[in-house]
Amino acid sequence: MATKHEQILQYIDRLPIGSKISVRQIAKDLDVSEGTAYRAIKEAETQGYVSTIERVGTVRIEKKQKENIERLTFAEVVNIVDGHVLGGREGLHKTLNKFVIGAMQLEAMMRYIDAGSLLIVGNRYQAHKIALQQGAAVLITGGFDTSEEIKQLADRLALPIISSSYDTFTVASMINRAIYDRLIKKEIVMVEDVLKPLAETPVLLPSDPVAKWHQYTELYQDTRFPVVDEHMRLIGIVTSKDIIGHEETATIDKVMTKNPITTSPRVSVASSAHTMVWEGIELLPVVDNHRKLVGVLSRNDVLKALQYTAKQPQMSETFPNLIMSHFREERKADELLYLGDVTPQMTNHLGTIASGIMTTVMVEAACNLLRHHRRGDMVPENVTVYFLKPVQMESQIEVQPRLLDISRRFGKVEVSVYHGEQLVGQAMVTAQIIER
Repeated sequence: MATKHEQILQYIDRLPIGSKISVRQIAKDLDVSEGTAYRAIKEAETQGYVSTIERVGTVRIEKKQKENIERLTFAEVVNIVDGHVLGGREGLHKTLNKFVIGAMQLEAMMRYIDAGSLLIVGNRYQAHKIALQQGAAVLITGGFDTSEEIKQLADRLALPIISSSYDTFTVASMINRAIYDRLIKKEIVMVEDVLKPLAETPVLLPSDPVAKWHQYTELYQDTRFPVVDEHMRLIGIVTSKDIIGHEETATIDKVMTKNPITTSPRVSVASSAHTMVWEGIELLPVVDNHRKLVGVLSRNDVLKALQYTAKQPQMSETFPNLIMSHFREERKADELLYLGDVTPQMTNHLGTIASGIMTTVMVEAACNLLRHHRRGDMVPENVTVYFLKPVQMESQIEVQPRLLDISRRFGKVEVSVYHGEQLVGQAMVTAQIIER
């Protein structure tokens, strides 16, 4: 039987998109305490199908799928551009498909506007009206207002009209930046994307005999199984090592490993892979906030996910990628080195290279060197920076990583940075190697 918490989550999940949600109302409708209702609403928010929108309240929203993550809701646009809503608040939960900048004749502009668009325009009332009639929301730049007639039309159609004090170029840049950040998130594979779900996961009960484990190994061709109680809460895990020396009549609760290491659905696969390698485990149970089993993550699942991400086209750049794009790789004799210039973006307020940037360059150079020796993903475990000197903007630096030690799982690299003949930085980098 479902707990009250689960009943509330199921109730929220069944609500129509756009429904307002209040702690008091849910507590009254489902006859639960307000504390229980509040915790369930927060859980729904974490799972991504409820959102708290400023000046609107808590609303049931459509859960964003991985392939849809580059889209924004109009409520998110309000927050991004520091805007305020002039009308159409009921449509803030809706998702925009594209935005159109209204810097053209009205007739030409309307050819680009369709339902789900966002028109970014100044104080052109006629453009506001026609955009709403065609199913698009409107973002007015320059802090301008619109007419009462258009505000009423927006309310009637549940299409937001948002006003922002920023100019059109700044607004478009802010929205682009938000979409760009989401594309980076899209590339990061989470545990929930690759786990084996509960419906496909064989589980054992603490009262089951060891004989059942033997049956499962033949049936599922595996030797590791999670152990759950009657509420599907994880209480242990059983592997072949646990079974050795025990009679088939012994119960699972007597042989299982209690309190096993777990992960959650919203953890990155890379982080979970690090845990599995570090702890030397092949199967990682995935649990929710109430320790209920959601599924399992095997080492094979992790390897497939890392291979998948390695083959994806780069849709966006993270800061380390952007920093290293200013460096070119060269070989001098048997050594690998990196040459690059200190750009203005790399400097601190004194005009010298920022210590964080210098550290990033040294870590990336070390990991690149390890990739030449081992195929896989490098996860820095320890970075000791023991020498730094200021380097001026527009200076050329040479980064020299030197391999000290490497095994199947770990690598150790010393990195030296030179400006001309002068040593300006030195660090020791130890990285874990996750083989693909």
